[in-house]
This record gives sequence, C-alpha cells and structure tokens, in this order.
Amino acid sequence: MSLDQTSFLYGANATFIAELYARYLADPQAVDESWRGFFAELADQSPAILKELAGPDWARDQSQVIANGHDKNGAAAARINGHAAAEAVAADAATGRGTVLDSLRAVALIRAYRNQGHLIADLDPLGIARRDAHPDLDPATYGLTDADMDRPIFIDGILGFDTATIREIIAACRAIYCGHVAVEYMHIQELEQRRWIQRRIEVPRNQTEFTREGKRAILERLTVAEGLERFLDKRYTGTKRFGLEGGEALIPALEQIMKRGGQLGVKELVIGMPHRGRLNVLTNMMGKPFAALFSEFQGNAANPDDVQGSGDVKYHLGTSTDRAFDGNNMHLSLTANPSHLEVVNPVVLGKVRAKQRQRGDTGRVQVVGLLMHGDAAFAGQGLVSETLELSEIKGYRTGGTIHFIVNNQIGFTTSPAAARSGPYRPISPSRSRRRSSTSTATTPKRWSMSRASPPSIACNSKRMWWWTCSAIAATATMKATSRRSPSR
Repeated sequence: MSLDQTSFLYGANATFIAELYARYLADPQAVDESWRGFFAELADQSPAILKELAGPDWARDQSQVIANGHDKNGAAAARINGHAAAEAVAADAATGRGTVLDSLRAVALIRAYRNQGHLIADLDPLGIARRDAHPDLDPATYGLTDADMDRPIFIDGILGFDTATIREIIAACRAIYCGHVAVEYMHIQELEQRRWIQRRIEVPRNQTEFTREGKRAILERLTVAEGLERFLDKRYTGTKRFGLEGGEALIPALEQIMKRGGQLGVKELVIGMPHRGRLNVLTNMMGKPFAALFSEFQGNAANPDDVQGSGDVKYHLGTSTDRAFDGNNMHLSLTANPSHLEVVNPVVLGKVRAKQRQRGDTGRVQVVGLLMHGDAAFAGQGLVSETLELSEIKGYRTGGTIHFIVNNQIGFTTSPAAARSGPYRPISPSRSRRRSSTSTATTPKRWSMSRASPPSIACNSKRMWWWTCSAIAATATMKATSRRSPSR
C-alpha cells in the first residue's frame, strides 16, 4: 500500500481503527464500504499493521472513541443510566478489543506459516536433515497460551474457516505448509498471483483426491521409469548411463505437464535437459524404441546411416515425436546436448522463439520451452541466470519457461553442512531477480513448492505460467495470465 493510503495508520487512531475492525468482524455491513475494502485486504496484505495498532501487552487499555449509539438519543440514554451505562460500554469495549486481538493473533500466526512453514516441512526422505522448531511458528510468540487453544476465533474465511480454534488453525497450517509438500510464495509481490496459489493449496489442504484411474496412471509411469533403471543397472553393470534413481517422479510429472499443456492450447513443447535421466525421458516420454537404446549400449551407431558413427554419446542425443493427450496432439522436441551442456538453455529458448514466429503465435501460448536442471547446475551455471535476465527483454521473451530441477543431492563433494548456507541449497531458483515459483520433489510423496528448495518446476517471466504436475495436481491458467501483458 502506498503512503497516502496508509497515512491514517498511526498511534492516535489506534483505538478508533480497532473498534471499527471489531464492528467489521461482527457485521461487515456495519462499517463504511471503504473500510470494508481495507479490512478485507488485511487478511492477506498486512495483519502486522493492526497488530501494531493493538499496542504492547503492557500498555494501558484505551478508552472507546466511537459512541455506543448512533444518535443523540442513544448518548442521552447512556448519560441517564450513569455508572451502569459506563460499565456496559467499558465491557463492550473490552470484549471488542479482545475479539480483535484474538483475530489479529490468529491471522499473524497463519501469515507466519505462509512465510516460514516450509522451513520445518518433511522433505527429506532419508530422515537425515534435522528440522528445528521455528520461533515464528510458536503460538506463544503471538501471546497465545494453552488456555487459548480451544477458544473459537473469527478469521473470516481464511483457510476455509469462518471460525476456528487455534488448535484447528495450527493443524490446518501444518497440513498445508509443513507436510511432504511445502510451499513458499509470499515473496511474490503481485497480490493476484499469491491469491491464485492460496486458493489452490489452502482450502484442499494441499492434498489432491486422485481418481482411481489417475492413481493407476501415476503408478504405471513410476513403474516403467524404475523398471528401465533397474534393467539397465543389471544388464549393463558399470556402464555410464546417468540414471534417474531417486527422481523417477520426473516421468509422471512431465506427463502431467504435457497433458495439461495440451488442454490449454500448447501445440509444441521444446525440451532441454542434462545427462541424468535422459535415457528414461527418451524412451518413456519421447517414445524412442528400447531396441534402439539397447543397440547403442552394445556400441552400435545411434544413426545407422552414419558410416563410422556420429562420434556423439547416447546421452547427448535428441529426438522429436508427436503424442496425443485426451485428443490433443502435441509435438515434442528434445534438443541434442552441445559439448558445453549449459548452452542448451539459450538454444532451447531461441528455438521456442523461432517456432512462435513461424506459427504466428503472438500470444506465446502454442510453443513452450521446458528446461531441466540438476540441483547445483541451476544455481551454478551462469547461462541459467543470464537466460532468466533475457526473459523480460522485448526481442527475447517467449512468454514463460518451465524449469524442472531434479535434486540429486550430489552437487558438491563436500559435506552438506560445509557446502550449503541454507536447507535447500544448492537449489535457489528465486534467488535471481526474476520472480519465480518452484515445485520440488525428492520422492513421489515428497513434493515441495518453494523458491529455494531441494525434481522442481520454476516459472519465470512477467506473465507467469504456474505449472505443476500430477504429484501435486494443481492447475494452470496460461491463457489467462498471458492476456495480462501484451505480447511482443
């Protein structure tokens, strides 16, 4: 909020605003429309402002400044009743102030979970990382004690509750932000985008009720991904293959991206990826024949027309194919890796831009780039951040890029404690100046949506495309978000 919109928020007005807010909590129609709009924004924007207005615990209660009645007759009646009326007014003021403080404290606790809940999320499938309690998530920080845990508090629809106890609020927040799926998004400055995420994670408690067919589809894709890795490990023991072990959830995630993209009008998906997991993607996503892959393991040329072979290795090779999802046809193109692997990032985006021009795709929704990274590679390769910087320039923008980061936990040879400054390093998608949001996974059960967390999806550019996958089953609104900014 700008300064002129909040200039009335100073100490002298604290009691007046608190009493208005108490009236709003009891009946939103009891206050002016302008105040209704202001108080409605507080739930997401700045509950800390009213928390400050409430004053410190040691401060003396302030007297009521809004008359209990609405006309002179009411005031006269109060004077006639003398001490009884004064006591009633004081009791009402104390009750209203207590209600306001309860609501403010509850909202402040919820906001703390939105900001910091990911810090204690269960994202480590091996149970190695220690998850210490965070003081911001302690109810006592906000003046709440054990005696307050079961008292109903009005929170005006936040988390899907009109009224809830602190115990219920904490249970809901932990389910949403501290389970196997963690979300960090409050750094995003656009209010509409924050609310978009909130609506999709808070009311359903960050859980997706998959249909029986959906569960079977996810299990089938996980099975084929793991089956290939096990077979290659047994049949070609010791052969370099850059396996996908531990990141098999990549395959059903990519399937969901393609399926949802087709529903939203995507016609082509241009993909760039590292060595790790490439053979699995080539066969189980791009449809490369297993016979051709096994032939390459035997030392045969990838392209029989090459008299002496191409000289390239099987995990550098690219391919293209067409696939249909729910009746929507999509062309998939996996870009061959250059000798300097990180160069694949600008190559993919240049290819996306060229295809958009060929198609006359001025809305930039028919051709999408998808870049996959290793955890340390995203943070350490300079071309990644340089490509992000280009995403806002008129001549280079593609409408948004999907970044999928696989956390191998092998980015450094030193110990995690010595090499990482935070719990999610070396991944740090949002440490760049571009706005982004990231979904992260270590196992099919442990997916996280965090701006810096330990495969992941990050969406960058001004017109964000909030992509997610079947493991967290969120939806995207590519066309709607692309219309917010004119294409170039």
